[in-house]
Amino acid sequence: MGFIRKSNWKFWLGLIIGLVFLYLAFSGQDFNEIGNSLGQANYWWLIPGLVSYFIGVGVRAVRWHYLLGPIQKVPTRRLFPVVVIGYMANNVLPVRMGEVVRAYVLDRREGVRKTAALATIVVERIMDGLTMLLFLAVASLFVTVSSDIQGIEKVASIVFIVGIILFFVVAHSRTWMKRLENFGLRFVPGKIRPKVAGLVESFIDGLQVLRQWKDLLIVFGLSVIAWIFEAGMFWSVALAFNNLNLGAPAIFMTLAVANLATLVPSTPGYVGPFDAAAKLVLQKIFGVGSVALSYIILLHAALYLPVTLFGLYYWVKEHFSFSEADQLRKDTISEKKEAKLNGTVSAATSPGFNLKQSHTDAKTAAVPVKSLSSKE
Repeated sequence: MGFIRKSNWKFWLGLIIGLVFLYLAFSGQDFNEIGNSLGQANYWWLIPGLVSYFIGVGVRAVRWHYLLGPIQKVPTRRLFPVVVIGYMANNVLPVRMGEVVRAYVLDRREGVRKTAALATIVVERIMDGLTMLLFLAVASLFVTVSSDIQGIEKVASIVFIVGIILFFVVAHSRTWMKRLENFGLRFVPGKIRPKVAGLVESFIDGLQVLRQWKDLLIVFGLSVIAWIFEAGMFWSVALAFNNLNLGAPAIFMTLAVANLATLVPSTPGYVGPFDAAAKLVLQKIFGVGSVALSYIILLHAALYLPVTLFGLYYWVKEHFSFSEADQLRKDTISEKKEAKLNGTVSAATSPGFNLKQSHTDAKTAAVPVKSLSSKE
């Protein structure tokens, strides 16, 4: 496959950053103690943790069902494999290609245009970020937060609050956006003008859920529920270690800070930033000793391996190939280059989430999408 190339500077930058954070996470640690703690852990506690985690993934599929509702009704049971495939792709492919792969799979399975799907995924990520900020704010009521954590909280607050306000304005100002779009299209060459216009319209269509406060609150509520179930994994893994007693503030602050740290470009699976951030919380805020690293290693493995294996299973079951994913990567790169050459901006991007759009949307632009009914 052609994912790892010398010319792919984003991959190498992410790798370097990931290694730096791994060094920060493990420097000065007693690896014998880490190994002993892992050897003495009760791995049976992983079972309830995995059950809780995959229930959370199911809730995310329900959330995506609501986000896609104004565009096309897709049954939740058909979205669950797509969500898992996206997680798998994020864990094994560089530059967060999982979001693009997820939109691509949904397009192939259900006929939902990739640009619209990417818009809903961007909204998902913003809701996830706001949920992490909520957890961090509540946990901060019970402990004294260091300046490092406060810095992460401030940066994340700016990114996600500005993001949701921006998309909210776009979703509610269709007439104004149409005027802005028409003005911008004047500078786009005529041969690609319909294509660019279609991409912009499709992306805005993906933000329709933001037009109804009720739907917006439902999506945010589902985000909170999904992350509470994922917190169940954090708690269950902690119970595997006899000498580790983490209360709710420690669990939710670790969950929030570790996931906010994944905004930093890094290796596939967020190896490095996730671990360093979790260590920062556990050792600096809650005074956990060397067992913190044992906990983080087991936790990250539990979050990584099962969903990756399930994602590969669904990927093979759907008869996809990684050569298709590699071609998708090449398409997104060529699309971005074309946009730069013609003075246009990639439509499907959001602060911190590096989402790109494949040019193959142009092929589906003129194809009517068949509406699917579902019973949840």
